[in-house]
Amino acid sequence: MTVAIDTSRRRFLAGSAAAAGGLTLGFHIPFGAGREAAAQGATPEVNAWVVVKPDDSVVVRVARIDMGQGTVTGLVQLVAEELECDWAKVGYEYPTPGQNLARNRVWGNFQTAGSQGIRQSQEYVRKGGAAARMMLVQAAAQQWNVPASECTAAKGVITHAASGRSTTYGKVADAAARLEAPKDVPLKDPKSWTIAGKSMQRLDTADKVDGRKVFGIDLKMPGMLNAAIRACPVLLGGKLKSFDAASVAGKAGVRKVVAVGDGAVAVVAETWWQAKTALDALKIEWDLGPNAKASSDDTAAMLRAGLDAREAFEGNKAGDADAAIAAAAKRIEAVYSVPHQHHVTMEPMNATARWSAALDRVEVWCPTQNGESALATAAAASGLPPAQCEVYRIDLGGGFGRRATSHDYVRQAVILAKEFPGTPIKLVWSREEDMLHGWYHPVTMCKLTGGLDAQGNLTALKMRISGQSILATVNPNGLQNGRDPVVFQGLNPSGAEGRFGYSIPNLMIDHAMRNPPVPAGFWRGVNNNQNAIYLECFMDELAHAAGQDPLEFRRKMLGNSPKHLGVLNAVAERAGWGKPAPAGVFRGLAQHMGYGSYVAACAEVSITQRGGVKVHRIVAATDCGHVVNPQQVAAQIEGSFVYGLSAALMQEITIKDGKVEQENFDSYPCMLLEDMPVVESILMPSGDFWGGVGEPTIFVAAPAVLNAIFAATGKRIRDLPLSKHDLRKA
Repeated sequence: MTVAIDTSRRRFLAGSAAAAGGLTLGFHIPFGAGREAAAQGATPEVNAWVVVKPDDSVVVRVARIDMGQGTVTGLVQLVAEELECDWAKVGYEYPTPGQNLARNRVWGNFQTAGSQGIRQSQEYVRKGGAAARMMLVQAAAQQWNVPASECTAAKGVITHAASGRSTTYGKVADAAARLEAPKDVPLKDPKSWTIAGKSMQRLDTADKVDGRKVFGIDLKMPGMLNAAIRACPVLLGGKLKSFDAASVAGKAGVRKVVAVGDGAVAVVAETWWQAKTALDALKIEWDLGPNAKASSDDTAAMLRAGLDAREAFEGNKAGDADAAIAAAAKRIEAVYSVPHQHHVTMEPMNATARWSAALDRVEVWCPTQNGESALATAAAASGLPPAQCEVYRIDLGGGFGRRATSHDYVRQAVILAKEFPGTPIKLVWSREEDMLHGWYHPVTMCKLTGGLDAQGNLTALKMRISGQSILATVNPNGLQNGRDPVVFQGLNPSGAEGRFGYSIPNLMIDHAMRNPPVPAGFWRGVNNNQNAIYLECFMDELAHAAGQDPLEFRRKMLGNSPKHLGVLNAVAERAGWGKPAPAGVFRGLAQHMGYGSYVAACAEVSITQRGGVKVHRIVAATDCGHVVNPQQVAAQIEGSFVYGLSAALMQEITIKDGKVEQENFDSYPCMLLEDMPVVESILMPSGDFWGGVGEPTIFVAAPAVLNAIFAATGKRIRDLPLSKHDLRKA
């Protein structure tokens, strides 16, 4: 039975906005949804997830999106495993958020962020595949007038061994779609998997290799016009004061100059380059607003004040840390910081929108990490109810949280489309616009204080985080009495998402919220990244202050956290911790838990003659509970190190006069192939939970490297990026 939901415009917009901020809307999964669709004459389907065609090919519908991480292939593997179909005949398609809304959210959550794509939908998509298999078998059994229990299914063929009869899925799919869905849908034991759990070839690789894959920036439509946009360079508070449309009216291809909201102006032309060059020539006057003098120096001063502020939000507390530190035989203190950072997706923000005045309808084609949030944005921008809007999702040329945090580019495209009824308008941000108007990784500082007893045991730890709240920017309703729970990722006292692993008798972790005039957003790994740097680098400092080996120092405090300890031990053993490294090479360790998974890394580095760092090798261990596609997990681990090390080594967003100073890759570089270390992945799924893999290993990249740098130089680097520092020995 499908639970009816309120699909009013107000309710939908509010719910989708909450989902974009990290909450999940409730939904009920009707595994027999194909029956209703078949009755309405819709595309033949066994249920909402499975379409079986007469030629026995299978189309699996996937609510999540792919942005290079392989989520789609993994989800299709899970469905195909329970369906018992022929993998060689499997494909996939994306249902639209409009269809999801019309069918009472039959496909559930459309968000792909927070390493949730597989782990938070694995159960119901598996049940979708299992239910479809049971219905197909039941349809065949009814045709043969035999009990379904006497029939088996394998590779899309149903067999009744006693009579020697067999048929294929394609021949009974129509009959299966008209059956009642089974109420009890048992799932296979993962130990018996033959498709899931294996390194199956990705379903999207061939299209990417030969160029058939269409990303948002590639989209072409008949009669389409193109738009380039420029927003006020001051990030928050600046507005568009005036522009002189006549100054570019005679330029080739230009159709119109349009004010977009109160803070941006766009040029619409026949080609994007015509729009861009006209925009460059357009005379624009800005009202820079109250933040015209904001700077990174101001932010740093604000954060430093927060390190000793009396008021803070508590995240994790045990015992009396202040008293224990006061009584400690040795007291150690350090301050670390992490700057603003940009998502730098390979594909800049873009969306194509078409406003149909006659139909009173708006359609959007765009790369998005949350189709429902994009639909809500389109509805709000158009003034139409969501039922009169649609979003067609296109694979992303990178997301990293940017296309989940905000759909500002969708809003802009819809506003522009309303100026040209019936004409598709394709809006593409320039790289400079993308860099200057992001939703940046939050800036924070952290003061850590530890107390050691006479035997070198850690008796107390204080962590004061001072800095930005993402929820305060993107979803203030998600704050808990003013507190941002996302700040404490990986530092929580309990829970399956990100538990603090160390047993320390006296502990205080708190947050002094300080929000500069820079929009903060979800950035791959989110707050786990800096929290792991702060905690794991300081653990290394404490170990050396205690005169102990960093591995053994950690081991003593992880006895009650066997999974944390398991991944740490695995990387230490594989890397050869305690054994001599190659000449001139030094090692560092880190471990963390986030997004339900346990990760650890051992980095091997050397210092160049010019004072730079060369990362030679990283051994990484992941316990994510279950592994759906080992090759994809290994690729995600490698990719996360590219992203994490790029940030640690060379990336920083700075603000001057209210504006971002970095405008392109010349001032915001990324790692090159020659910079990439050898990555050895250890997959050690313990099987009793489901964790994420897209983000967790990014947490341990920077702290492992920073700890190895200390081993090499004796220098503690406490502020990033590393490119600001001369790492040669003093």
